[in-house]
Amino acid sequence: MDENVLQHFRSDEAPLIDAVGGWIQQSQDEYRPVLTNFLNPRQVYIATTLAQRADVPVRFNGGYAHAEMQRALFYPDYYEPVAKDFELAVLRVDYPVKFATLHHSQILGTLLRAGIEREILGDILTDGTTWQVVTEAGMADYLTGQVDRIGRVKARLQLADFADLVHPLSEWTAEGATLSSLRLDNIVGTGFHLSRHRAKELIEAGHVRLNWAETQKPDYELDVADIVSVRGFGRIRLDEVGGRTKKDKIRVTLAVLQK
Repeated sequence: MDENVLQHFRSDEAPLIDAVGGWIQQSQDEYRPVLTNFLNPRQVYIATTLAQRADVPVRFNGGYAHAEMQRALFYPDYYEPVAKDFELAVLRVDYPVKFATLHHSQILGTLLRAGIEREILGDILTDGTTWQVVTEAGMADYLTGQVDRIGRVKARLQLADFADLVHPLSEWTAEGATLSSLRLDNIVGTGFHLSRHRAKELIEAGHVRLNWAETQKPDYELDVADIVSVRGFGRIRLDEVGGRTKKDKIRVTLAVLQK
């Protein structure tokens, strides 16, 4: 990948940038749509940026408006994508609702332990009782045959219809802030109104994930569309990085999802 492109992103994002470049090149060379696995918001941001730079159209779909995890479709100018091009399926979790309570982490953990890669799975949704999992259509049969319990709860995955997709229970709240830096501990502290010391402790104790990956680096610099998950608190998304104040603080917009 061109060094001029790499300098705009973090060094640890180079493998993704190479992958996106390959998808774009494939769409151009073969003059056809190229579909990816699910991408997280930061990956969507990078894919969008590189597609615009290459002047290649791209669309994203995660099964519903404002989905976090989405599949990307790079396509030539002549093509007009439709919903079925994204090859999505939704599975309903059948479990004894009156006698058991499920959690997002339990469902995701069960699927990952079944040998499923995170990039195969889209969002996990709930309205408080009903739980659903968006996934790649080609994996639906495999998943329905793999799961017979979630944690200690007997459960099955059943193919459902997107017309019956539940409305997510939680909503993000946008908050403006001014920060001395974009360090992970600073973002965590600001988003959940914690001291920098407390935020640092949570990160170093392994209670924080960045874009669904474990991290124990309080000084890691965040960028647009990064998502931070903090066990017991919720999630923070860095939506916008603006200019600086007269006191040299960085203006940002955070989206916060309280647990």
